[in-house]
Parts: sequence; C-alpha cells; structure tokens
Amino acid sequence: MTVFIIRRLLQAVFVVVLMTVIVFFGIMVIGNPADILISEDCVGECYVQAVRFLGLDRPIYEQYFVFVKNVLQGDLGNSFKYGISALDVILERMPATLELAFFAMFITVVVGIPLGMWAGLRPESFSGRMIMGGSILGFSLPNFWVGIMLILFFAVDLGWLPASGRGDTVDVLGLDFSFLTLDGLAHLTLPAVALSLFFTALVIRLTRAGMRETLLLDYVKFAHAKGLSRARVMFVHVLKNILLPVVTVLGLELGGLIAFAVVTETIFAWPGMGKLLIDSIDNLDRPVVVGYLMITVFMFIIINLVVDLLYSVIDPRVRLHGIKA
Repeated sequence: MTVFIIRRLLQAVFVVVLMTVIVFFGIMVIGNPADILISEDCVGECYVQAVRFLGLDRPIYEQYFVFVKNVLQGDLGNSFKYGISALDVILERMPATLELAFFAMFITVVVGIPLGMWAGLRPESFSGRMIMGGSILGFSLPNFWVGIMLILFFAVDLGWLPASGRGDTVDVLGLDFSFLTLDGLAHLTLPAVALSLFFTALVIRLTRAGMRETLLLDYVKFAHAKGLSRARVMFVHVLKNILLPVVTVLGLELGGLIAFAVVTETIFAWPGMGKLLIDSIDNLDRPVVVGYLMITVFMFIIINLVVDLLYSVIDPRVRLHGIKA
C-alpha cells in the first residue's frame, strides 16, 4: 500500500505541474485585466504604476515562474479585484460549494441506489419502466434548463422554496453551514436537486445493470436455497457485490458535482466557488481563476486516491499493488 500511495503522489505532482502550465499560459493570453480593473481616468504614469502593481508588466514566462515560486510557499497571489490573497477568497467560498456538492451526493445515493435496485429486481414492471424512463430524462435534460424550471415551478408558481441565495447559516468550527437551519435547508434544496439529477440517473442505471448481472450468479441462487430471507440476500450479499462500480462512479461524481456546480451556482446565485469563478472570468481576475482550477485538480486527485483505497476495503480480493494508475 505504501508503494502505491507514493506512486500516486508522484503522479499527482506531475499532473499539478502540467495543469499549472496549461491553465496559466492559457489564461494569460486572454484579454488584459488592466483594461477592466483600472479606471479610465487613470492614464499616463498612473496607468503604468497600476500595471506594475498588478505584476502585468513582466513577460508571461516570468510571471509563471513567480507564480510557481509563490505556490510552493503556499501563496496563489493576490486577487486583482479584491486585493487580498486569492487563496483566502477561494477558501471563503469553498464551504458553500462543498455543502452543495455533498448534499447533492446525498440525494444521489439515497434516491439512485434504491431506485436502481428496484428497477433491477422488477425490470418488466410498470414502476421499473418508469424509473428507467425517468433516468433517460435525467441524462437528457440540460442542467441549466432543469434549474430554471425548478425555479419557475417551485419558487415562482408554487412559492414553496426560495429561488436564490444561501439563507440562514450556523457557524460550526468557524465554517458556515446552511443545512442546519430550516431557512438554509430550503435555500439548499432546489440547487442540490438540480445538481444531482444527472448523477442520480447515472447511479440508477449502473445499479440496475449490476443487479441484473448479480442476480444470475450461483452464489445468489445458493443463498436463496439455504433459506435466507429475500431482504438479507438483496441488502447483504447482492448490494455489497454491486457497490464496487457504484463507489467508483460516486467518487468521480463528487469531483464532477464540484465542477458542475459552476452552472448551478450561477443560476441559483449560490455564493460558492463556481459563482466566484464566473465572476472572476468576467473580471479577468487571473489569480483567482488559476487558483480555483488548481484547487479543483488537487481535489480530484485526492478523491481518486480515496476511491482506490476504498476498493480494497469493500472487496478484499482487490490489492492496491494490482491497481494500475
């Protein structure tokens, strides 16, 4: 296991370095943030000093090496717009995004796995067909359209749930959480449902396929022959066997939920990292954009490592030295 973790960490370093090169140089050739951030009244020497303060007077390659040097010291640079550390700006918004992503993941697990198991047990029933038809809609409908429709129906027409914002929060260990208050939970529901729809459909179809395949195996027939209850066979023997691919997808989904949150947060005005990214792109706030993408890549790497470790816990037959990265 130690060799596996070391190998994955070395690969992670290579991926992060490659990502910094691609993202940094890709963003640095887009527009000139000085035209947006510096007032039109600032001309001549004032403009030159402002450009020098932003560090935009240096060659791109020199800006990159300065950026890498600062990153190694834990500094992603200062935000052009806010004038403070870009890392602080991102971390301030991170709890909101993680809360939305984990709540959407909760919905995906609670809804997707049971519905997938039911559709796998009764594939020809009306309910099973309805579940699979609903999963097709989950794949087909664009995330932004689903968000708009949820707002129109539940917020505008029915008035049951708020359309935007985060609502009341509770401070826990210095972090604000909205799901701990009724008002915050009401604000969290619509964006979480919109964000989870595609991934819930994916888990439903994956779980159903696993159920259909596993129910035909000999050990399931033998468990029934021994007189074990249907519930025990389904939830102990079958469910454990189909969890391997589901756990893999769920692990990758978590990273996808964070990435897809950009659209959802924009539609619902959710004050997370995704909305911050869109605002930073509009303002050409390069340090925040680069910092956000680097943090996202790092989170993907950690999630993949955790998923590989869970593999060996769920199925002892899986050995980490046999997993090819």
